[in-house]
Parts: sequence; structure tokens; C-alpha cells
Amino acid sequence: MTTLADPEPGGRPGDLRRVPALTAGLASRGVHGIVLSYVDTAGVGRVKTIPTARLEAAVAWGVGMSPVFDTFLADDSVVTTDVLGSPDGDLRLYPDLDHLVPLAGQPGWAWAPVDRITQEGERHPGCARTFLRRTVTDAADRHGIDFKAAVEIEWALGLGSAPADEFVPAASGPAYGAVRQVELSDYTADLLAAFAAQGVDVDQIHPEYAPGQFEVSVGALDPVAAADRSVLARQTIRAVAQRHGLRVSFAPAYLPEGVGNGGHLHLSCWRDGVNLHSGGEGRYGMTAEAEAFVAGVLAHLPGLTAVTAPSPASYLRLQPSQWAGVFTAWGRETREAAVRIVTGTTGRHDRDANMEVKPVDLAANPYLALGCVIAAGLDGVTAARTLPGEITGDPARYGPEEAAALGVRRLPRSLPEAVEQFRADPVLRAALGPVLADAVSAVRLGEAAAVEGLGPVQVAAAYRWVY
Repeated sequence: MTTLADPEPGGRPGDLRRVPALTAGLASRGVHGIVLSYVDTAGVGRVKTIPTARLEAAVAWGVGMSPVFDTFLADDSVVTTDVLGSPDGDLRLYPDLDHLVPLAGQPGWAWAPVDRITQEGERHPGCARTFLRRTVTDAADRHGIDFKAAVEIEWALGLGSAPADEFVPAASGPAYGAVRQVELSDYTADLLAAFAAQGVDVDQIHPEYAPGQFEVSVGALDPVAAADRSVLARQTIRAVAQRHGLRVSFAPAYLPEGVGNGGHLHLSCWRDGVNLHSGGEGRYGMTAEAEAFVAGVLAHLPGLTAVTAPSPASYLRLQPSQWAGVFTAWGRETREAAVRIVTGTTGRHDRDANMEVKPVDLAANPYLALGCVIAAGLDGVTAARTLPGEITGDPARYGPEEAAALGVRRLPRSLPEAVEQFRADPVLRAALGPVLADAVSAVRLGEAAAVEGLGPVQVAAAYRWVY
């Protein structure tokens, strides 16, 4: 992957040499504009767009965008901190050409993730993509560990003809039902074609549990590319849906009740091409390092929730006995556990074994979520943490003594409670650095204040079409 290592004003000569051929190729495919994309602290996708002919200038000098978006809330109001939220200053958005792709779902457009760089050529400390890249690099340098990651994407399809603020399911039929698949087969076929044209390999796509809900699982990549892919996939899902007269909600709770949309993270640790979650002497074939990594994630879950479940609507979804993983518990193929150990099918353990982190939704900035989960796991490796007892079934059934013996505790029930746990977690705050850690706290508390006094119906409506 091309990265902006030690960027300087004037761009990267290697990238600049690539631009004429890229521009010509885009023009030959009828691409007139390029979407420059990143995700803010609140989990909202933000963009600037440029004509294709301006790609060379964007690569050389970046495209301006205010740093104030680091403290935007989902409703576009702004909170301020000691260092963020001011109308002063400017940043430059630099496109990553290795991930620039024509958008099959939006003819005439291409898409590229960006790194945010100061006007002096330094990496902006609030850039979530830079944070994730730094975390991955540190893991390789300090521990010799690389990662493969993927983000599951769940979304609800509503009728575009419904009143603007309402959700009317675009398909009927039961969960995982053939009825729903048939009713929206033209849409999903076009979606698969768009993914294929964009180089997004799909493992499976199917109707999910909730009304009008679908899920797609995509192939694993390195964490930065996996986060990029998550953003690109959602751009594509929405664009193809619009061409079919449908509307998409990625919100954690698009209705006030029910299971809502998750964005589970799958992650595995590798060294020299060997999967540390397979072939070891630990539980389910994990190596000692893989077990310690899982234990680190489990230990930091209460504070992680402020990053992985960052919306007031997240806490409508995070309910016991709904497969959301709301207790600090782990187990093999246990979908009520917050951390699910996936061993894979016999004959594929060495390739497929991984861990799934479940209390995650698509309001989360995927770069922040993956980076913080990795930081938590690496803390477990450094401290040689050990896993508590494994759970089976639903941890909600445990009495106080049994829960305590297994280390099972309820995760935060509200966003302010999650922020309190995050602020009490020095490992997560140190990993993010003072600027990003400050932004996470301020934005989360701002979101909580914005819906104070509202009931579940109003909270679901407030975030239904945001993410």
C-alpha cells in the first residue's frame, strides 16, 4: 500500500508520475469526478469532490478542508475542546492512489480514501486513518505481528417513496428468508456486480434478522485497507440502492426496538505468514500470544465501547439476549459473547481462525475502532494476559457469583457511561493520543447531550439516516 510517509508540501513524486496514466484511464471510463473520502469522529462519512482533471493538483498539494469536522456531531452541530472545534486553520486531504477506484454504483465518479495533512506537511493528529496505520506499524515493529481484518456490514433497506423521516421495509418475509431474497434479487445482483467491478471480494450476502435487513461479509485485508473497504462498501450499497428507488439505513437502531444494525469486527494476528489463532497449544488452537491478545481486547471492552458503539442509538441495540455481545465474555462460536472465537472449518483452521468483536456498529469510525481494538489486544500481549473462563449459551442467565467467577460484567448501558469507562482507560487514551482521545470524549458527550430527554422512538429517528 502507498502511504504518505513523511509527507511534504508538493506531494509525492512517485504518485505524481502515476497521475497522467490514472487520469487518462479514468477519463476513458467516463469518470468526471473523484470523491475524496474520510470518516469523522462521530462516524459520519465526509467528502470533498474534485473534477478528474484536478487529480494531479490534489496529489501534489492536497485539497483543503477544515479541521473543525473532528468535533462535528451527527446533526452537524459542533462541540469544542481545548485544541479542536475552532473555525481557525486548514488541513489538506491527500488521496491514496493505491485505493482509488471507479464507482460502478455511481457512473461518472471514482472514489479514494484520504490522509489528512497539515499545511506544514505534518500528519494531522486527529486523522483516524493515520492513527490506524501508526498502530499497525507499531505492532509490526514491536511485536512482529501483522493483522488481517474485515468489517461485517448490516443495513436496512427502506422504500424511497416513504415519508422522508419514516422507515418502511422494502421487503417482507422472515429472517434469512427466500422471500426477501427474491423480492430484492435485482438489487442484490446489481450490488454484487458493482462490488466485483470495484475489486471488493464478497464472501456472502444474505437477508438478515431485522425487517428489510441485509448483511454482506467481505474478504479480509490489512486493517487500513479493511477500514477503507468498509467505507467504500457502504458508499456502494447506498448508491446502488438509490438507483433501485430504495433507501439505506446503517444506523445501529433504525427502529426503536429490535436487533438493529451491527458492524462486527473480525481480526486475526499473523507472524511471518502464520496465523497465531491456529496451530498453537492454547484453547481452540490459539497460540499464547493470540490468547493474550484476545484477553487484552476483553479487558478493555468497557472503554472500547465509547469507540465501537459511539451513538446514543447504539445503546438501543446493545441489549442482552439479542446477539449484540453486551457482557465481557468470550466463547467459541458463542454469538452472545462479546468476543467470539472463530476456528473455521476443519482443513481451513490455519487460514480462517480469527476473533470477532461483537459490540460494534456502523456508527463507529472503522479506523478508530480497528486501531483501538488492536491497541487493546497488544496491551494484552505485552502484559501476557490470560483469558478468564469460557462461557456457553447466554451470559444473561448467570447469577452474580457465577458471573463474577467468569469475569462476566455488563458493558456500559449508555453513552455517558461508556465515556466514563473510556476516560478511565489509560491504554486506549495513550494509543489515540491527546487530540483524538479528547475528540472522542467531547463528541460522545455532545451526542448524549443532543438527545437528552428523548425517548427511544425519537433517538432512533434522529440517527436513522445519518451514517
